[in-house]
Amino acid sequence: MKNTVMALGMAFGLVFTLAGCATLQTPLQGSPATLAPTPPAAWQSPLPHNGKVSDLAQWWRGLNDPLLVQLIEAAQQTSGALADAQARIAQARATRVGAGAALGPTLDGSASASRGVVQPSAGPSGGPATSVSLGGQASWEVDLFGGNRATATAAQARLDSAQAAWHEARVSIAAEAAGQYLSQRNCEAQLRVTQADAASRAESAQLAELTAKAGFTAPATADLARASAADGAARVTEQRTQCQRDVLALSALIAVPVTEIQAVLKQKPPPALADTAQAALFSIAILPADVVAQRPDVYQAEREVLAASAEVTASDAQRLPRLSLNGSIGAARVVGSGVSSDGTTWSIGPIALSLPLFDGGRRTANLQAARARYEAAVVNYRSKARQAVAEVEIALLNLQSTASRQGDAQNAATGYRASFNAAQARYKAGLGSLLELEDARRTLLAAETGLVSLQRERMAAGIALYRAAGGGWDVNANAVTQLANDSVAATQMAKP
Repeated sequence: MKNTVMALGMAFGLVFTLAGCATLQTPLQGSPATLAPTPPAAWQSPLPHNGKVSDLAQWWRGLNDPLLVQLIEAAQQTSGALADAQARIAQARATRVGAGAALGPTLDGSASASRGVVQPSAGPSGGPATSVSLGGQASWEVDLFGGNRATATAAQARLDSAQAAWHEARVSIAAEAAGQYLSQRNCEAQLRVTQADAASRAESAQLAELTAKAGFTAPATADLARASAADGAARVTEQRTQCQRDVLALSALIAVPVTEIQAVLKQKPPPALADTAQAALFSIAILPADVVAQRPDVYQAEREVLAASAEVTASDAQRLPRLSLNGSIGAARVVGSGVSSDGTTWSIGPIALSLPLFDGGRRTANLQAARARYEAAVVNYRSKARQAVAEVEIALLNLQSTASRQGDAQNAATGYRASFNAAQARYKAGLGSLLELEDARRTLLAAETGLVSLQRERMAAGIALYRAAGGGWDVNANAVTQLANDSVAATQMAKP
């Protein structure tokens, strides 16, 4: 017993002596939050709705378009990116469980049974005997230098990162689905403009044909009118084809047949583009730091910094001594020739001390690689934070620009419409030329097309701001609960 105590004392003394000579090195000089660049005190661009904070998680529901809500839910339900993100969460959770288990002891049990003939050393052979044994073995690696704790910390940070990546995927899919759907609606609006223009051109061509046959105008005038009508018809064909391409893209995104989407679009007319463009506005935080904090991709980058820092600590710990403790307990019974024998055994030990002496530089190389990953994670984190502020600024600037141009574009379209109506009336009365009418027509077409494009640009800026602001993601939300709720709430697109 005395020798055992002395051996234990010598082992622990050696371990702590080596611990005093070798210290862990970690590159993290502060919390990940202190590594991010300091955002400006306020936004450079004006804020919509006076800068009040609001929840963006269900932003698209405020656009007064039930079909858009169904499309986004369908896109999220069938998204491969979301399925991949969900699988990464499961993998990260399993890794975290394994890393946490390394901090505690392990216990294994064993059982065996056998039957045979016992052959004594002298005399006749003995009878058959049955032997049964039960046992348990326990082992525990003492986390002297915090390597296992650092591994568990890294695993938890990676789980947090995977959950944030899932939320980022949800926001991206919602923005992509909304953008594709609104692009299709914009295409339909442009189609209505070109159809009205083509009808007007066809009417002018018929009038020019009649006047040319009556000898009131030159044949060249009728030729010009027919060419204008043909040009208008070609524009309609081109625009209709673009709308069909948008429907195909939407079908691929949400995994719904094209015929079903077309039927729903016909039976459920959406609200006017101008109304949707106005509803696309939402309030945003006054301070850039608030928006940066609610971006899942920024939080994900921050968790990667924490995980990389913990992996540096774990890699450093691999170069230091490791101490493990083992123990076992067992019981056995032997029955043979009417006689039974019982016995128990137990042991504590051995206490094993592992000293890394030579590995060809493998542990040092692993440590250097971990430090390089940490430095890359810090750079990526800072880049994400700067990008978050820039994306919101650009979206706010685009919103301001479209709002400033809206009134002028509307007035221009109204004025050019009045001018075209006057030119058309003069032409029908024989007081104006076809060239004057066509010039007024081109100007009107450009103004009305520009107005529809401006409304599309405004909606795109709203979608970009929704995405840049994090889509209402909350770091304190339970990703697993949110995932279950969304899976239940998401429904297939309503059939007509």
